[in-house]
Amino acid sequence: MKLLVISNNPDRPSFRQRIGIYLDLLKESNIECDVQKLPRYYLKRWKLFKTAKNYDAVFLHKKALNLFDARILRSNAKKIIYDFDDAIMFSPHKPQSDDKSRMRTFRRTAKLADIVIAGNDYLGKHATGFNDNVMVLPTGLELDEYKIDVAKTDDGKIRLVWIGSKSTLKYLAELKPVFEEVGSKCDNVILRIIADDFIDLENMPVEKYRWSRESQAGDLMECDVGLAPLPDNRFTRGKCGFKILQYFAAALPVVASPVGVNRKFIDESDAGILAEGNKEWSDSLLKMIESKQVNAMMSQKGRGYVCSYNSKVLAKKLTELFNIKAL
Repeated sequence: MKLLVISNNPDRPSFRQRIGIYLDLLKESNIECDVQKLPRYYLKRWKLFKTAKNYDAVFLHKKALNLFDARILRSNAKKIIYDFDDAIMFSPHKPQSDDKSRMRTFRRTAKLADIVIAGNDYLGKHATGFNDNVMVLPTGLELDEYKIDVAKTDDGKIRLVWIGSKSTLKYLAELKPVFEEVGSKCDNVILRIIADDFIDLENMPVEKYRWSRESQAGDLMECDVGLAPLPDNRFTRGKCGFKILQYFAAALPVVASPVGVNRKFIDESDAGILAEGNKEWSDSLLKMIESKQVNAMMSQKGRGYVCSYNSKVLAKKLTELFNIKAL
């Protein structure tokens, strides 16, 4: 089977976790993927879309199409698989406002696809209004990268950790009052940020680790508690909770906002605490800092839970979805 894989940016974490980590595993199942970045200009895009006739199917990652792109791709592709893992039908900046343009392009793209693959149930429900063949496939991770048998260095410090990007750092920054309060009560607590941008605190030291594909797992496993704050709105409810899976893989207990799949992951795994509002966040962090025994139990549960999100497990499901007969 030959797939034409089209993405706005194959270098983004979303692409890497939704399709990039599976490329070698798919090849072992005789599914050859030709990854192409979506060109910026119309003529180059249409030239790419016309090559779709040479493939068994097109895998379109996340991009919602305008009318003309949709017509060209649909007229040339034998089958179209549309995958998305964000609430792209809503604006991340004004999630409560109806963005007719975003919804229109999403609706159009979902309708033209032969199958839609959504990153979670919330996203899947939005797609089912426009397509009868919607599957939910969670975002996976390469569990083998998280070698939990490596001993941590015990320097007497408790490290809270957040991993993310500049675009979502604002969610962490909203917890500044919490960190300042916790830091004033506990002088052995450090906040580690693994990202491409950082914040500073007055009462708590901040370790600033530049994110890299090669070091992220090791940087996480040196820590003690994972943080997953999120505001509750129509856009954030579509988040796929990948950082929580990373924390679980690194055997870290988690404190998370009860938003979207965050609640599902914490409730099902029993490997963390849900916190809403600054007081609950402060109380939850202090509980994690003070109770090593509870943390150890949660760590084991989280590591066991995340096994079902291993890329090797999900690759089999993705292979089945890529079976043209199933379309």
